[in-house]
Amino acid sequence: MPSNGKRQIAFVVDLNKCMGCHTCTIACKTLWTNDKGMDHMWWMKVNTMPGRGYPKDWEQMGGGYDGDGKLRLGRAATAEDYGKPMDFNYEEVFFGGKGNAVHLAPRESPGWGPNWDEDIASGDYPNAYFFYLPRLCNHCGQPACADACPYDAIHKREEDGVVLVLDEAKCVTCPEPKCMQGCPYKEIFMNPIRHVAQKCNGCLPRMEQEVAPACVRQCPGRCVWVGFLDDAEGPVHKLVKQWKVALPLHAEFGTYPNVFYVPPLAPPRLNTDGNVDESKPRIPLDYLRSLFGPEVDDVLRRLEEEIERKRKKEESEIIDTLIARRWQELLGPFPKDPSEVTTS
Repeated sequence: MPSNGKRQIAFVVDLNKCMGCHTCTIACKTLWTNDKGMDHMWWMKVNTMPGRGYPKDWEQMGGGYDGDGKLRLGRAATAEDYGKPMDFNYEEVFFGGKGNAVHLAPRESPGWGPNWDEDIASGDYPNAYFFYLPRLCNHCGQPACADACPYDAIHKREEDGVVLVLDEAKCVTCPEPKCMQGCPYKEIFMNPIRHVAQKCNGCLPRMEQEVAPACVRQCPGRCVWVGFLDDAEGPVHKLVKQWKVALPLHAEFGTYPNVFYVPPLAPPRLNTDGNVDESKPRIPLDYLRSLFGPEVDDVLRRLEEEIERKRKKEESEIIDTLIARRWQELLGPFPKDPSEVTTS
């Protein structure tokens, strides 16, 4: 990994535990992007997969690095890719005196949105499938957004690997969003009112006071871990480096992302008689390979083997870690409650 920093913060998301509740999304939204010009900014969002995601079709927008490590610019997401913020007819419904003749609805269709294709399944009956994919900035080992910025306004911190827009004043003079073109995950946004680039900051003000990022701490499904990759005793290191059951999303983009995913298992396929069909998995392996690479085959086999060990009453440190019976295990080196710290 071409990161020259001292340490690297990383996240692990178990897709088998994410239930699509969007608590992480709202925790992030209310904390960081509830301001003017940030309506379209969802630094944390939960996409239904397979799906077109947010912004729409982000996987086809380009960016990142080619096989020789050369930066390749894609295109920046447009307002149409995000969809217009929805404006609802509250006054008409609540104060218009029309009773049941009207209902709450957006004044015009936004065209797209962060949950536009939520819960829309793929596959054919009786083998429909989908899964949820939480997405946030990957705080990449080689951040294409920083390399693409012509003004050196984006910085990767040596002490923890967090990627920040460090100098917003330089963004004001930027004629076009090169950083957005460079990021293949489209996790950097432009504030049209302030004309500055903005992105996930890793909840750095919280981490500096030993409080876990909001998306980690608020997750009711206990599916997100945070920690440093070099902490050999921590669950993030074990899941990624030791047991190798957590994989990066689209590693072929060449940015060395530091958000890792435990790939989704699924119920067995059924035949037309309702009996189990073990000839192939319900979620096509080709699709999972397109997201997580060819290593996903071995990871799924390993997970199934470890689950079977538990069924036989045998020990499995991997499964015990993924269950996370104590939610504090998810917090890594950031165990403090937000109420325990003071703000200045």
